[in-house]
Amino acid sequence: MTANDILLQLKSLGDEKVFAQNKKRGASENQFGVKMGDIRTLAKKIKTNHELALELWDTENADARFLSILTLDPKKLSNEQIAKMVSSEKFVHIADWFYSYIIKDYPDRETLRQAWMHTSDVMHGRAAWSLTSGCVARNPDILDLPALLDRIENEMPTAAPEVQWTMNSTLAQIGIKFPEYRARALAIGEKLGIYRDYPTSKGCTSPFAPIWINEMVRRQE
Repeated sequence: MTANDILLQLKSLGDEKVFAQNKKRGASENQFGVKMGDIRTLAKKIKTNHELALELWDTENADARFLSILTLDPKKLSNEQIAKMVSSEKFVHIADWFYSYIIKDYPDRETLRQAWMHTSDVMHGRAAWSLTSGCVARNPDILDLPALLDRIENEMPTAAPEVQWTMNSTLAQIGIKFPEYRARALAIGEKLGIYRDYPTSKGCTSPFAPIWINEMVRRQE
């Protein structure tokens, strides 16, 4: 199959409701609104096909990019390619898929994290703080947690919304995982008030850091 063949298949699978939902969440008009289940089914048929996946990514079509992420071979991507791909995608749903499937376990992710923690590119910043949140949970020894709390307290109020979300995740993870920093993390969350009034579905935990931290700690007791 060629990239054009796949685009035709994706177009045939388009759903108006999914298109509208994606648009509401920040996707551009360059999409068909394909359900995630259909994208996953198509990915299983294609399997890993790195060159085809790169062609799909270059179309900038949202559905093609979701499919691209599932069919890429991360081992064949360079740091430069990853950086370019991250900065080229503004739809956070795709950006977060790219993080989860490509960046999260990429061998040189720490080099990327360090570079992106000091950049003005919004999507690099979002990915950098996602990586940092992951480090808090899995590899905290490489981090200066008090310095991270300082940055969050000083920078999160004026950060772009895309970056605020993953900075907030880092704040919450520090408060959850480290009792010695919990009081400060809670105080920062209360002081900033970011996501205090965030609409939360029944049964879900609020992203407001103090509520999030306290609920996760309660569950661990």
